[in-house]
Amino acid sequence: MPTQKTEHPPRPVAVLGAGAWGTALACAASRHGSTMLWARTALLSDQLRAARENRQYLPGIALPDGLLFTASLNEALAHAQSTGAGAPGLLILGVPLAGLRSLCTALSEKLSQHLPAQHAPTTQTLAGIVWTCKGLEAESGKLPSEIALEALRDVPHIPTGVLSGPSFAREVAQGLPVALTIASQDAALRRATIAALHGGSMRVYASQDVLGVEVGGALKNIMAIACGIGEGLGLGTNARAALITRGLAEMTRFGEALGAQSATFSGLTGLGDLVLTATGDLSRNRQVGIAIGRGQSLNEVLATGLTAEGARCAQAVLKRATQLGVELPITHAVCEVLFEGVAPFDAVSRLLSRVATTE
Repeated sequence: MPTQKTEHPPRPVAVLGAGAWGTALACAASRHGSTMLWARTALLSDQLRAARENRQYLPGIALPDGLLFTASLNEALAHAQSTGAGAPGLLILGVPLAGLRSLCTALSEKLSQHLPAQHAPTTQTLAGIVWTCKGLEAESGKLPSEIALEALRDVPHIPTGVLSGPSFAREVAQGLPVALTIASQDAALRRATIAALHGGSMRVYASQDVLGVEVGGALKNIMAIACGIGEGLGLGTNARAALITRGLAEMTRFGEALGAQSATFSGLTGLGDLVLTATGDLSRNRQVGIAIGRGQSLNEVLATGLTAEGARCAQAVLKRATQLGVELPITHAVCEVLFEGVAPFDAVSRLLSRVATTE
């Protein structure tokens, strides 16, 4: 049932990143207020403006008439800070994890030129910065919030948070029902994000557990690959249910070791996102797993143009879990198949042969 939209002052939003997810969120935000979508190249920005369609990432979906486009980061920042008589603006980073550090560094350099003194409160023209990427950085093993903390060091007073939840970009762009979570330690930023996106077919819930939301978003992709492998091997729906359930246990253990709240993993960004990614036909991680279960190598799958966040961060998750002394048998099995040449059936057999324990 559609939610009733709460009345809020106009709030400008700039979405940085014109991939599928960034474009989808820009469509959602434009239903509530003035929204600008930043693309990395002038060519893409011009194409979006002329066609009113993101033919590369969301073909066939018409973009809202009021949505603005730019290839200038300065222009996007100016739009987000153009409050006028309205509320402070919002920056939503719709870039993948690999681009988060460089974008935050660029934002830090630009925003630091316009902020008050070092120990003063953050400027009232910007409610904060919210990212949407999922995973652990391959080189450092760090979560998005840890990366942002480093890269935004010149603007430490800017509130930050993560927006996540069970969602496929195409359905969001189409205006189909979806529920997301904004996690931040800053209450004003949580309220600002809800004001910018909540209403109609989109519900946005608030949380303070940034680590829990990020861990759920990272590990659910690995579990989706595992479920896809099982599907490719023809192991049936019983096996999928077991992988989802035990995968959720792995996510929770890893998150708790990092300081996350266990209750987060029974919500939208834990169980909800896991179920969607492990079972949905639009899930790239599941598709990669199916192809591998049917006999293709990871390199062969990637050569087809199919990408999966779970494959990129699996090794980083396993390495950090080892450092924390946390056992992740499904993640370990996925790494063996993806990177060590272990046959999918043999990896599954090892999982099944593990000593029985209490649940």
